[in-house]
Formats: sequence, C-alpha cells, structure tokens
Amino acid sequence: MSVEHLLVLADPTARHLEPLRQLAPRLHLTLGASEAELGDAIAQAQVLVIDSQKKDLLRTLLPRARNLRWIHSLFAGVENLLFEELIQSPLPLTNSKGVYSGSLSEFALAAMLFFAKDLRRLVRQQAEARWQPFTSVELRGQTLGILGYGDIGQAAAQRAKAFGMRILACRRRPEQSAGDAWVDAVFPLERRHEMIAASDYLLLAMPNAPGTQRMMGEAELKALRPHAVLINVGRGSTVDEAALVRALEQGRLRGAALDVFETEPLPAGHPFWRLENVLLSPHCADHTPTWREDAVAFFLKNLERFEAGAPLLNLVDKHAGY
Repeated sequence: MSVEHLLVLADPTARHLEPLRQLAPRLHLTLGASEAELGDAIAQAQVLVIDSQKKDLLRTLLPRARNLRWIHSLFAGVENLLFEELIQSPLPLTNSKGVYSGSLSEFALAAMLFFAKDLRRLVRQQAEARWQPFTSVELRGQTLGILGYGDIGQAAAQRAKAFGMRILACRRRPEQSAGDAWVDAVFPLERRHEMIAASDYLLLAMPNAPGTQRMMGEAELKALRPHAVLINVGRGSTVDEAALVRALEQGRLRGAALDVFETEPLPAGHPFWRLENVLLSPHCADHTPTWREDAVAFFLKNLERFEAGAPLLNLVDKHAGY
C-alpha cells in the first residue's frame, strides 16, 4: 500500500524528525503537537506517528481519522496511549521496542558491576584519599534472574552470559523461549518466587500492563536473599516502592538500581535519594546520543514493510498492553 499522507504527532521543530521531513514531496507530511497545528490532515492521514504521549489528543483525533490504517509510537511503552476505543479498533499499533534494549541492558550490567565491585566505596575512599584495600566479587558464576523476558531481558541475558553468569528467566509465555541459547531455565509467572529466591541479581524489565502493577511486592522482596540486588529498567509501577524502601532500610537485600519510578520526577523527599544502597537514574538509562534518531530509523524500516505489504514489526497486543 502506497502511503500518500503521513501525520506526525510531535513538536514540529524537533531535529530528530528530519528524516521524516525528507519524505516530502514523495508523500504529504503534517507535523504538529496540537489539534490546531494538525488541522484537517487527520482526515487524510493513512499513517500516524506518535512522538508525544498525549492520550487525550489522540482520543480526540481518532474519530476523524477515517483513512487511518496504522499507528506507530516512537516509544517502547504504550500504556500512556491506550484507551478503550483504540483498544477495540482494528487499527494496528506498533512501538519502538528493541531500539532501547541495548542501552538498557548495558545499564543493568553496569548496575551489577557497581555492586559487585563496590564502586561507591571506591569513589568514597578516593574522595577521602584513603588507601584501604578490600575484596570484591565476580559476576562469573552468579545468577541473574530476569522478570519480564522480552527484548530488554534477552539483550541483558546475552551480555550477562558473556560474563559467565547463570541466567534464569520468567515470562507469561515461557514456551516462547524454548531453545533460547542464553537462558539456563525459564519459569512461568506462577513460579516467579522460585526464580527470585535463586537470583543473586534480579532484573525487572516488565511493561506497565494489566497484571504487572506492583508485581514486585512484599512477598517477592522477602523471597530475595540478603545479598541480592534488584534492578528495575521496566516501569516503576511494577514495584511496591514502600515495601522496597523497608527492605533496603532493614538490610533484607544488598541494594537496588532503579531507572524508573512510580512518580516521575522522583519527589525530592523520597527515601530513595538518601539510601546509600540505591543507585538512582532519572529514567535516562536509554538516552544515548542517537536514541531519538534510532527510533525514527526503525519507523522508516517499518514504513517500507507497510508499503510492501509485509508484516509489521513490533505489533502491540492492545488488550495485553504491550
């Protein structure tokens, strides 16, 4: 199907959208961040690209999009876009998962090394000009448990395996990981406590979707061993933060590395800021110099498939939420 009208819900001055501007004059391109800026273009648009999490605006535009055949998000998470009318519509929705998996998995490896090599202690001793040798542990032989074994979890497993780690994974459909070369064992969700209890490091890479809210709660935290480290690069909503603070304060786990939070920006008075056994990232672990451009490049690849009649990549299960 040849695309003649492309609508982009975004800041029209954004530099990373330049490759989309270069599609003109082959197709008619409209960029805008408001209903006024988009005008009547929504009625002609066959493809809608979203670079702004504006659910209310999308809800307003959708009834007028009588020629729309496909919606693509330049983000991986779609929880801030889904609403009932879109979920029930036959419109395919795709996202940009996979674009960010490399950088997020590297953050997970950095977090494991941060705790394994006690880098906070090294920085403190250097600042104090204090020469005090100490022992640290290797990642080799340690167990990484991954709760949410999608593209991020798989990228982390591949990298952790290179360090000689044992990899355990837990996902809704474990049969999808049959024959996975990076995983030593795959668990269904109902056996997640078994995997958690066997993990030295636990990586959370779950979306904000029905059934995942506070999946890492009091019971799951109690299943962790005292030397374990929790790493979250998925969504803050999947963790009971109050329970995690208690566990960290009471020394029931060694530490946590967090890139995502229930409330963002994280409030200044939140305990995570003061806890020395927390490595905190302001939801930017995937912000590489080209992360926005990479997302646009992935869309263009999918656009070629759409026009060629090939199956779209990264189709979202709108009912499942990811």
